[in-house]
This record gives sequence, C-alpha cells and structure tokens, in this order.
Amino acid sequence: MIPKKKCNCIFIIGLIALMTLQSSCSGSDSPTDEEEEEKEIIIVPPVDNTPNSNYPLSDQSNTGNWVLNSEVSDEFETSNLDESKWQIQGKGGVYKSNFIGRAPSEFSVNNAVVESGKLKIVSKWEPTYPFNQDRTQTVNGVVYKYKNITTAAVISKKQFKYGYMEIKSKSAKAPLTSSFWTTGANTSELDMFEMFGGHKTNEAWKKRLKFNIISWDPNSPFYQPVFNGPVHTRNIQADTNTADDFHVYGFDWTPEYIKVYIDGILHPNGTILKSELTNNGANPERWVTDVNYWVWFDSETFPWLGLPTEADLPAEYQIEYLRVWQKQ
Repeated sequence: MIPKKKCNCIFIIGLIALMTLQSSCSGSDSPTDEEEEEKEIIIVPPVDNTPNSNYPLSDQSNTGNWVLNSEVSDEFETSNLDESKWQIQGKGGVYKSNFIGRAPSEFSVNNAVVESGKLKIVSKWEPTYPFNQDRTQTVNGVVYKYKNITTAAVISKKQFKYGYMEIKSKSAKAPLTSSFWTTGANTSELDMFEMFGGHKTNEAWKKRLKFNIISWDPNSPFYQPVFNGPVHTRNIQADTNTADDFHVYGFDWTPEYIKVYIDGILHPNGTILKSELTNNGANPERWVTDVNYWVWFDSETFPWLGLPTEADLPAEYQIEYLRVWQKQ
C-alpha cells in the first residue's frame, strides 16, 4: 500500500508532466508572435456596382460604340432648368404644336422646376389659374373645358435622329400621365412611354409603359386625327408600380427596330420590328419614325381613364436624368 502523502506527490508530478507535454504539442503547431506579424494581410475591396454613366445601362461595355449627344442630354444638376436646351411649353406665349395641354388640364410655366438634381413636372389643383376660356376638347362626345388642373411640358430645343435614349424617372402617383415622347415636324410621334402610376381602378395601368407610334401625315391611312391610328401601340408591363421608385428606362431607336429596356434588361415584349409592322415591306406606311425628333416630358389628363380630384394633387413626375447616345 502506497502512503497517502507519497501518492499525492506522484499525482502532482504526473500532472505537471502532462501539462508540459500538451504545451509542447500545441506550441509546435502555433505560430510565434514574430510569425504572426510576418503573415500577409489580404484586404478584399468592396465590389463597386455603380453603373458607368458614360454608356447605356444595357451596354456597359459599350459594344455599340455610343457617343453622348450633349445637346439633348441633361443630368438636371443645375439650380434652374437649362433653357438653352429646353423649352417650357407656354413660356413667352410660345406653344409648340399649338398644344396647351389636354383638357381639363392646362400647361403652366410655373409647374416645371429643377430641384434636388431632378426635373419635376408638377400637377396641381389650381382652380384660380387663368385658364384658357376660348378652347375646349371633345372626348367620346363629351366637351371638356380647361379648368382646375395645371400641369407642365418641357421640350428639347434640338432634334436628333436614331440613338439610345435612357431616362431615370419616377411617375406621378395620381390619375394622370407621366410621359416621355417625341414629335417630328408635322410628321409623326413616338411615345416611349405614357405612365399612369396613380390609376384609381386598374392595377395594370400602374405598372404600364404605354408605347405608341403615331402618324401626323394627313396623306397617311393612319393619320391620327381621323382615328384610323395609331400606327402601332402596345402595353409593356413593368414588375412594379412606376410611381413607387426610380427606374431606368432605355429605348434603342434604329431604322429597323425599337427596343425597350427596363433597368438595363430588354423587356420580353419590348422589341418592335420594322419587318413585322410593315409585313416585310408590303405596308411601308406603317413605319413612320425615320425622321428627326424633339423630346418631350409632360403630364396630361386622360378623361377616358379617370380624372384627378383635389385630394390626388399635387403630384410630381420626376426625371433624374436623360441621356441620349448615338453611334460613332
């Protein structure tokens, strides 16, 4: 029998040996302080997903050899609208196409403003505005006077032909249009979109880019005023309400096609081919966009789709930028 005192000494000696062995084993695999300092520190930079504003969102590598047309492009970063580029409809009594607005709304020069880096087309309930009393518009047999509602229109002073148009915008959340469109000199009209981000009864309209090609040639069988047109129209449905947030809308306009992009992605219903519209050339009058165009931003009331009330206004159609590129 081992005495208790001697047993305790043997236990302590064994414990010390075991701890020494563990320290030796772990030390062989662990770096010293000097080795820790010699380790290479690799820092992974954050990924920059900011789009290159020099090129269309859908063509960031610029395979199309795009060059910005600065005469009809604008970032709207100035304190006021650059009137060397843009005409405010009605300013100085000048109305392009003699268009004062779609009744009952009328364009006001006070409703186009630049602030916070955006062009804002503001629609207001403004019954005291000096509305035009000499003109009316008839829609589906109903005569509408200009009253209560003011909106605005802004038009480029320069024209261009073909290119890639990109706009970052958010439509007004009210039952009136937020539009991005073009006109030629009494020839035709291309509506890249008419949005209705605040439609009261139809959810589809809140996500819709209404695309139109319209003829203004009285010799054309699709001449708009006699209601044989438009030449072509289609509904391009976005995934979300166009008034909920800013999105980037792109339009590649060429002699052979027009393609519509949303946030850099070609829309499944966004390819309009000349060959299809003209039946491979059998009906050439159905392709009317081979002309110089002015760009328009505006808001209008469409009585057949419902009118805004005082409770719906004011509302703002906001444009963060317009960039127009053309081929080199």
